Amino acid sequence: MPSSSSTFRALRHHNYRLWAGADLISVTGTWMQVLGLNWLILQLTGSATSVGLSLVMQALPTLLLGMWGGALADRLPSRPVVIAAQLAQAALAAALAAIALTGVESVLPIYAVALAGGVVTALGGPALGRFGAEVVPPADLPNAMALGSILNSAGRILGMSLAGALLPVTGNGGLFVINATSFFVVIAAVAAMRRAEFHRLATERRPGAVLEGLRYVLRTPWLLVVLALWFVSGSVGRNYQVTMAAMSAGPLEAGAGGYGLLSTVFAVGTVLGGFLAATRPHLTIRLLLITAFATGVAQALSGLMPELWTFAAVMLPIAAGAVAIDTTVSARAQLDSPEPMRGRVIAALSIVSAGAGALGGPLLGRLSDTLGPRIALEIGGVVCVAASLLAAVALARLSGRPIRQAARLRPRLEQV
Repeated sequence: MPSSSSTFRALRHHNYRLWAGADLISVTGTWMQVLGLNWLILQLTGSATSVGLSLVMQALPTLLLGMWGGALADRLPSRPVVIAAQLAQAALAAALAAIALTGVESVLPIYAVALAGGVVTALGGPALGRFGAEVVPPADLPNAMALGSILNSAGRILGMSLAGALLPVTGNGGLFVINATSFFVVIAAVAAMRRAEFHRLATERRPGAVLEGLRYVLRTPWLLVVLALWFVSGSVGRNYQVTMAAMSAGPLEAGAGGYGLLSTVFAVGTVLGGFLAATRPHLTIRLLLITAFATGVAQALSGLMPELWTFAAVMLPIAAGAVAIDTTVSARAQLDSPEPMRGRVIAALSIVSAGAGALGGPLLGRLSDTLGPRIALEIGGVVCVAASLLAAVALARLSGRPIRQAARLRPRLEQV
């Protein structure tokens, strides 16, 4: 059994400890703002569709500008870009606070802030990912990513809990002010890091960086297969907020209370998945394929569960598997790609994730409305199982190519 020191080995590094602590505070603030923003839109419009539109506003820039953000990250030093992005996000959170506190009755300014926030995320997110890879040595990056998943899950639980408790006291504006403050904690942590302990990645300054990034992705077979599997898993196999709500309101007859319970169980599962990924010395392609297959099977079985407690029991390993899949894809895509291409690879991951969410949510919702949530879960699970098997076959064939043709197959395909 792995020791606790190996599970938390990334925390040996001073810069990562600062980064992890700041990340927890920032994620907590972000989820407090998410709850406040959704509630504010509902207060103004009374429409859940309007809430969904704000999510589209935040995701759309990543689909359109993500690769430009990746090129920017590969061209410029990460540290100043990260600080600039944090300042911009703090300003946008302050703008939301002003909107809430001044009693603006139109939702349009909120949409404008959401769109601007999406632009900042699209352009600054890849630099944030590169910077996170520079605070630990490459050997500890998978562990840092796994611990990051734990922190994200903990921050989400803490942020939603705090927001629920503070909302009646501070109002929406107070939540936005708290989030704006959290970004300065990140800036302070970055400023306190030891420059000599950074593991800087190579940068690349040349014209046509965006097209070069697209060509790299499209001409790297193993990466295309992994991204395709991740897209399928993230669309029909990852939008559990939709299917859990549909199951609670429909076949399980559990109502809002049941949905809250399932959301809590799912959050606990994501923490467990982060710990499991952190205990692994290596996050391999084989682990990705096995986890994707097992998670797909579990999803298909979840549609057969007759009671709330049995459905919740299956949600726990599904959530853990989802985190393991995300962490492994991110680790392999980054570590097995050239350092000067790292930002654009991170951007490609963000684009695939945003596209999967944008497609999968409405698709699963439609399937749940027309065929029922049980059938939607079963269809999604079967598709994920098929995708994992196809990916395994494709990667096995690629690993058997002649050396010249397999020059770009950098991950451990021999472990497939």
